[in-house]
Amino acid sequence: MKPNTLVMLLLAVVFGVAAVFLTNLWLAGQQPTSAAAADENAVIEDTVVVAATPLRFGDKLTADNLREIPWPAASLPSGAFRTRAALLDAKEGDRQVITAIGPNEPVLEWKITGPGQRATLSAVLDDGMKAVSIRVNDVLGVAGFVLPGDRVDVLLTRISNNDGSPYVDVLLQNVKVLAIDQTADDRQEAAAVVKAVTLEVATQDAQKLTLAAGIGQLSLALREVASNAGEVTQRITVNDLVAGVPELAASEPAVPAAPPVAAARSNTQVGVTRGVERSVYDVPLTAR
Repeated sequence: MKPNTLVMLLLAVVFGVAAVFLTNLWLAGQQPTSAAAADENAVIEDTVVVAATPLRFGDKLTADNLREIPWPAASLPSGAFRTRAALLDAKEGDRQVITAIGPNEPVLEWKITGPGQRATLSAVLDDGMKAVSIRVNDVLGVAGFVLPGDRVDVLLTRISNNDGSPYVDVLLQNVKVLAIDQTADDRQEAAAVVKAVTLEVATQDAQKLTLAAGIGQLSLALREVASNAGEVTQRITVNDLVAGVPELAASEPAVPAAPPVAAARSNTQVGVTRGVERSVYDVPLTAR
């Protein structure tokens, strides 16, 4: 073998060994970095208590209708329970549902009663608010389409003491419906004709509702779900029903015009026949 060939083979072996050695060093340096990145991206999981079945107003919470599921620890909902044991503490008392909860929906503190409390409207009321019921029918209750959780305006219809004509005022706006008849389930889907609607109002508004129910007729106007802002309103009277609608006046039947009066005549004609010849004369009219 020629000396040049031998030298080239030795150099190739040396460079190959050096490349393998340097590659191993580089891979060894990358492994800790990859492990650290994996640790940073790892999601720390916890558990949260959710409903195993649909829960409605007044349902008692038990181990059968609750379950625990994995949940990212960094995004646990406020007021959630991590274990069923923490929620179902027999020493503190049973808990009931006050806001409907769907399957796999987290059970939060504000959706259930406190330990040993019953599911009543008093547990649903916000601080400082009162519950007042008003009587309605199939028309005044928006044909039964008002359901718990909806927002309504309350209208008052009265008769004027001055001229006896009716008028309508907007008494309250953006009022929350707590219950219809004796049903407070805010997940009720079917419309139902009811006889009473319970509203959540402040103390002064409760006084207005009580007074208005005795002096006039109350009716409801259903608001849009996302509409929370108040509106500028005005009293509506009978005169406002046709104000600004000229076609109503134009539709009234026209009074027929009186026939024209014939002009008075000052003379008349008289015919005179002599034999077979007839003559006509103008004779002046004279007052009798």
